[in-house]
Amino acid sequence: MQVILLERVEKLGQMGDLVNVKPGYARNFLLPQKKAMRASEENVKFFDAQKAQLEAANLKAKDEAEAVAAKLDGLKVAIIRQAGDMGQLYGSVSTRDIAAAVTEAGFTISRNQVILDRAIKNIGLDDVVIKLHPEVSVTVVANIARTEEEAAIQAETGSAMVASEEDEAEAEEVVAEEASEEEATEEAPAEEEASE
Repeated sequence: MQVILLERVEKLGQMGDLVNVKPGYARNFLLPQKKAMRASEENVKFFDAQKAQLEAANLKAKDEAEAVAAKLDGLKVAIIRQAGDMGQLYGSVSTRDIAAAVTEAGFTISRNQVILDRAIKNIGLDDVVIKLHPEVSVTVVANIARTEEEAAIQAETGSAMVASEEDEAEAEEVVAEEASEEEATEEAPAEEEASE
């Protein structure tokens, strides 16, 4: 099926291009989302008549998106989730969660604008791409943590606060050593008093 693109579509073409696509892709994605129109003679004439206005509207939307992108670039949003000791989340962070966190930070975006190349299933800092316009995208850092305090520490250090089994074993040994030292110091004064 041949369609006329009404905006830039990644890996397909620029505004005004006549492209051949599979009918299902056109019917289910391009046409309902108003990203393209069927390439009939009437639509080609209509597009040629409206081309200047469409390009002006696209340029205005792109300029607005670039202005928002300048403010949004490098934003860090904290997302609090429950997780196991090894940092594995009970579930995953979705595009809806990230969109809600960015909106809470003062920038209104929809979940369709959030591009995740993989599911986020661990605690830590993850770069997330947000597409503000077909030609403008920006990267936001999602800081996934168990608590607000942990999120603040992760933001400062730049690494996840996940305790490994070895770290936990070392911490337990240190606590046990400190406890035995305290017991030894408490017994020593009691023995001195008994000898007097």
